[in-house]
Amino acid sequence: MTRYVMVADLDRCVGCQTCTAACRQTNTTLPGVQWRKVLDLEFGEYPDVGRVFVPVGCQHCADPPCMHVCPSTATGQRGDGIVTIDYDLCIGCAYCAVACPYQARFRIDKPVYAHGDQPTQLERFQHDESRMGVAQKCTFCSDRIDEGLSRGLTPGVDADATPSCVNSCIAEALHFGDIEDPVSNVSRLLAENNQFRMHEELETDPGFYYLWNNRENERSQA
Repeated sequence: MTRYVMVADLDRCVGCQTCTAACRQTNTTLPGVQWRKVLDLEFGEYPDVGRVFVPVGCQHCADPPCMHVCPSTATGQRGDGIVTIDYDLCIGCAYCAVACPYQARFRIDKPVYAHGDQPTQLERFQHDESRMGVAQKCTFCSDRIDEGLSRGLTPGVDADATPSCVNSCIAEALHFGDIEDPVSNVSRLLAENNQFRMHEELETDPGFYYLWNNRENERSQA
């Protein structure tokens, strides 16, 4: 079996939003739609406070609430764990957006442009009518994964088979791979570092892991 997951090292993320920009460029999302975004959070109490940047998006849950509430079966799940949306089946009810605990879904009913009411030449070229009035979200760049696999590449290792947000990260904070492979890059990272997942108490088994506070542990052990 294969299950693709993403790992974000919060000790390395610098909040540059390059992953957000890369995702938008690759997937031609409209202004205001961010399949990959980075939260800027503060923690602690004065004077002992800190700041952390947290990449978020669809968590590609093993037990996705969005899929269970979908009345048209538009939301599905591949054998490798990636949660999908069939735009031809989606009726735009947005039940999935309400059910998602991670606020990772969007619905746009009409085109929105970056500069006024008229699209630029690039926006006109990139317009995808199939995304109007339906749910949309991060796909883990499944088209890149599939194309790469057809060429014998390894997702998370070979750039051409890896999500664009991971490829673009200037701090090497994002990682991608098969968690079912015990020697994969993500399996090694999770085995060697403190990690958590968002809303684990909901038992959705999210496929997005966060490494946290490992540098502080390294300093304390030095």
